[in-house]
Amino acid sequence: QFLQGKIYRTPVASPHPVFTLRAAAGIKGTFGGQFEYQKVALNVSKRIYLSQLGYSDVVTQGGYIFGQGPIPLLMTHRANQSYSYQLQSYNLMNFLEFVSDQYASVHIDHGFNGFIFNKHPLIKKTKLREFVTFKALYGKVREENVPYANADLLRFPTDANGLPLTYTLENKPYMEASIGVGNIFNFFRIDVVKRLTYLDHPNVSDIGIRGRFKFDF
Repeated sequence: QFLQGKIYRTPVASPHPVFTLRAAAGIKGTFGGQFEYQKVALNVSKRIYLSQLGYSDVVTQGGYIFGQGPIPLLMTHRANQSYSYQLQSYNLMNFLEFVSDQYASVHIDHGFNGFIFNKHPLIKKTKLREFVTFKALYGKVREENVPYANADLLRFPTDANGLPLTYTLENKPYMEASIGVGNIFNFFRIDVVKRLTYLDHPNVSDIGIRGRFKFDF
């Protein structure tokens, strides 16, 4: 029903931009496939060094889905409802909350590398590291992929009261930001995450605490 491929280059810490290209295709009538579509996504990442201010890991991504398909074939944006902090996910987004057939995003994770903490002698001894992160996602769904305009497509999920649980991103970008402290006990990082948009959606949190294992030297 589908074919997919991936072209990958070197890790994000490389001084040169890293390009990752993914492609997939569905062929109607092959192995029972009911839809014909093509997916293309490009990910570009780079670490930018800012001298004494530390470094920023910047990841931009864009994608487009050609053809018509139901919600399982659209791009379901990476959400995280656990207590772990995931760099490539949206840590205060609910599962299946947003879908798109065309989208663009940017993730910026800046590590100050001790620029602030090292100015305080007692904190400097702990070798703690400071981080700030910003993530933004914008997308949309073409009319041919909107279930309410096409009776043959699956409807977006709703709760027991019939209220929608899945949305598109035409109105404004989804955005979140966080402040974190890393190198706790040499391996742990904890972030306070703030959700900045779509705060009126049901069962969402506007602020949360997330942690991850990360080694900083």
